[in-house]
This record gives sequence, structure tokens and C-alpha cells, in this order.
Amino acid sequence: MIAKLRGILDETGADWAVIDVAGVGYLVHCSSKTLGQLGETGAACTVFTDLQVSENDMRLLGFASGTERDWFRLLTQVQGVGSKVALAILSVLSPEELQRACAALDAASVARAQGVGPKLAGRIVNELKDKAGALPSAPGMAVPLPRGGASADAVSALQNLGFKPAIAAQAVARAIDELGEGAAEGDLIRVALKRAAG
Repeated sequence: MIAKLRGILDETGADWAVIDVAGVGYLVHCSSKTLGQLGETGAACTVFTDLQVSENDMRLLGFASGTERDWFRLLTQVQGVGSKVALAILSVLSPEELQRACAALDAASVARAQGVGPKLAGRIVNELKDKAGALPSAPGMAVPLPRGGASADAVSALQNLGFKPAIAAQAVARAIDELGEGAAEGDLIRVALKRAAG
């Protein structure tokens, strides 16, 4: 399977690009965000790819990062989400924004994508909410917390209650913002539980 292309950006369209790799032009379908990151025609570029084969079609999808490709694969596992809808979602939401939307059950953000109604958006966030914390955090998603101390203990406590690491860390970070750095572990857990549940 073709996992990555490195070559020259030969041509682009509304939702596709042609990447010239050693004289062979690969047509890759991309989100508008990926197209915006490829650079100018004639420039060197790299795309992560996913090959989809159906009964009467072969289609190469291109992504600016491995994280975007991971989210594309997750999205297309949801009933009613094909490659076109998944690319439409990734055109309006970056992987970080999509991760936050799923973790927060924010269907309205997902519904901004063309071809995604409220019902489908609700299904997407419900089915992917548990997977949102399982994927490696995209750049900008990591929540730095000190090792040891009340905050680390609070994150650990939330994980023991079944929260994904990323969601637990985000909830505790919000609790620290609200209560201050010197807050006790019990207070952090209490506020973080409200933030994680809300």
C-alpha cells in the first residue's frame, strides 16, 4: 500500500492535487486544509496517504500529517461517513479541533462541515468520544502538567475512574486555571470531574 508520497506539487484543484514523484503523477484527494499546506505549484511537498479500493474505483487520499490520516480513518469507520464527508469535516476542523469536539461531545462544530447534518454529527462525536483521548495528541493538544504533586495525582484519579488520559489532563488543567496552582488534590478532582462531565 502507498503510505506516503514525497515529490513536486504539479497541479491542484478544488479538492485534489497531483504530486509528481520521479515523473509519475499521483492524483490525491485532499481536505482544503491539506491543500493549503502543500505550498505553491512546483514546490517540493510530502503527503501521507490512504488508498481506498472499491468495486469500481481506486482512490488515493492525501493528508498533511499522520494525525490527520488517523482521524480520517476513524471518521470513515462511522456509519454514514464516506471519504467525501470525512474530507469535508477535515476541511473545516483541524485534527486538534476535531479531537476537542469529540472529547467535549460538541456536535455543532462537526455539523459545520458540508454534507453533515445534526444527526450524523451527533453520531460521530458519540462514537468517537472514547477514541479522542486514545489517539496521540496533535500539536497544540498536549496539556503540560507537572510530574508528581496534586495535579498529577488528580489526573491519575480521573483515569482510575475511567477517563481517557487526554481528557483527564485537560479537565485537571481547567481546574488548576479555576482554583490556582496551590489547590489541594481533593478540590482539583471535584472541579475536574465537573469539567470532564460537562
